[in-house]
Amino acid sequence: MGDEIERRYFDAEDFSGFRARLDEETVLLRDLFSRKEFSERGDVAGFELEAWLVNDAGDPVPENLRLLETLNNPLVVPELAAFNIEFNGSPSALTGKVFSRLNDELDATWQASRAAAEANGCHLVTIGILPTVREEMLSSQFMSRMVRYHTLNDRVMALRDGRPLDVNIEGDPDLVTRHPDVMLEAATTSFQIHLQCKPQRAVRDFNASLAVSAPIVAASANSPFLFGHALWDETRIPLFEQAVNVGSRYPSRVNFGRGYVEESLVEIFEENQQDHLILIPAIKEDPPSKFSHVRFHNGTLWRWNRPLIGFDFDGQVHLRIEHRVVPAGPTIKDCIANAAFYFGLVRGLGLESSAIETALPFEVARDNFYTAARYGLNARVRWIRGSRLEELGVRKLIVDELIPLARRGLESVDIPGFEISEYLDIVAARVDSGQNGAAWQRRWVHLNGADLHALVQEYRIRQDQGDPVHNWSL
Repeated sequence: MGDEIERRYFDAEDFSGFRARLDEETVLLRDLFSRKEFSERGDVAGFELEAWLVNDAGDPVPENLRLLETLNNPLVVPELAAFNIEFNGSPSALTGKVFSRLNDELDATWQASRAAAEANGCHLVTIGILPTVREEMLSSQFMSRMVRYHTLNDRVMALRDGRPLDVNIEGDPDLVTRHPDVMLEAATTSFQIHLQCKPQRAVRDFNASLAVSAPIVAASANSPFLFGHALWDETRIPLFEQAVNVGSRYPSRVNFGRGYVEESLVEIFEENQQDHLILIPAIKEDPPSKFSHVRFHNGTLWRWNRPLIGFDFDGQVHLRIEHRVVPAGPTIKDCIANAAFYFGLVRGLGLESSAIETALPFEVARDNFYTAARYGLNARVRWIRGSRLEELGVRKLIVDELIPLARRGLESVDIPGFEISEYLDIVAARVDSGQNGAAWQRRWVHLNGADLHALVQEYRIRQDQGDPVHNWSL
């Protein structure tokens, strides 16, 4: 879905042509899995970080194209809304001082982008949901000019027979609204973590990603406010799921999944092919070996953990996992610490004699995820204790069991102890203090009142200072 398309509207021949190419490429992909001909390079880290443009008051500013023209950096690109941008990072081997490399590159891009924003009279904020965004701002008037976004909106609304999107999220008070387009999705900004997998570990890595989604979203939650309502700690999760809901006649395109992968990741690509309608039939003239239609179709399905097909520098096909549960922010250091936690947990679970999916039922992992998204660090989840499942607080689980597990996982790929400590200690301190981004925002409002513009201004000041959120004052 990241590829731009040439035109907005399509006819029956486009859908037939895209379907034929999708079917051909899916068969070819299955053969590739059967022959085990994927790149053996693995343990490669990457990311995407989304951010907002705001004015001095903290309101969104729809000026991403002007900022991008000033910046002229291929690593920074537009997002769905004209007040959002996305930062991309260079892939880096998951070994040595990998987190310092990722942090230094992202921080350099961030600082250059801050300067470009200020030259255009605005500021950058990276946060799961910007508390000051108003529903009327999330309209097609402020959609980025990229053709693919307008086509996405056309197709989702067509599949819904033009019925507005219904949003219902529990909170204080509940948020109940109807929206005429997919622009609600623009309110959800995230830090997407990429892990290139060795093919022999891809199934375990993917299932581990599902299992650890709950503690990771609890530790990183940063989205408690939307349209003046105090909602879930990570409101981004239910909002995104409801923002591109194609209607009850079709499977959800944003979800946690239907179950663990059993034999290979081709199971998910075949599910894409067989169960999900083609959303945008943008035909490419690439050979089938480029999997252009498989990849584009997969890009219109936003699983919280999404397998990706990519290519190494020498053209070998590789497998990646995109871990989409983490919100943006609060600081660059917090983001990279969240990535370290994720990579460490996946590698740590891979060291265990038994795969996590043999002990933690998928339904439990899924329920844990939504519970953690709603309650953040106050969530109670079910986890493996010996030979049985036990309910416990997610903070205790993370501090007592998962941080040590992540440390072992990172040690196994030759990351130095001081590097591991620098980043995992941030997550540990955040969880131990009970102050992630969501908790800080709620506490600030409790002490200072529901002035969300002042909240964003204070958040931005602390974000610009760069200290991780567990150290932020109130």
